[in-house]
Amino acid sequence: MTKQEALSLIQQNLKNQNLIKHSLAVSACMEGLAKYFKEDEEKWTVAGLLHDIDYEKTKDDMKNHSKLGYEMLKNIGFDEDICKAVLTHNDIHKIPPQNLMAKALYCVDPLTGLIVASTLVLPDKKIGSLNTQNILNRFKEKSFAKGANRETILKCEEFLNISLEDFISICLNSMQNISSDLGL
Repeated sequence: MTKQEALSLIQQNLKNQNLIKHSLAVSACMEGLAKYFKEDEEKWTVAGLLHDIDYEKTKDDMKNHSKLGYEMLKNIGFDEDICKAVLTHNDIHKIPPQNLMAKALYCVDPLTGLIVASTLVLPDKKIGSLNTQNILNRFKEKSFAKGANRETILKCEEFLNISLEDFISICLNSMQNISSDLGL
């Protein structure tokens, strides 16, 4: 499945524009990380785009979030590694991600929220004005963007063998490349 086909699938299942933008942000970060690791960019991009495909159906029952997404994608015929990455990105299940793509998705998901929140407190609210150091500073503020789980983000060092600074930089640059799609 191409990125465009995955986007169409997302638009069929998600109506909340902020959730679609979140999916686009995660997808961009996954593409940037795939380039960095010399992995399959299309596959990683699609996994990022589809990771919350079930969110509007499960938002009131987080124990089923990503389980339903896993089943939906499996029934459509997606590769098991994409389905598993979707399943394991929700930490509530306590299923450790098994491959590099799944580990990247696990760490990226909350980071995109931190990057967006860091953008929205800037005077011009433009992601192009944001830099890695701004985000690192906000990362240390426990009361800032509380939903962006720092422990999960920091797993990039263990799971991906990449420094927090480099991880943030790759994701920030990736999101800056699609700033108009994100409305930032």
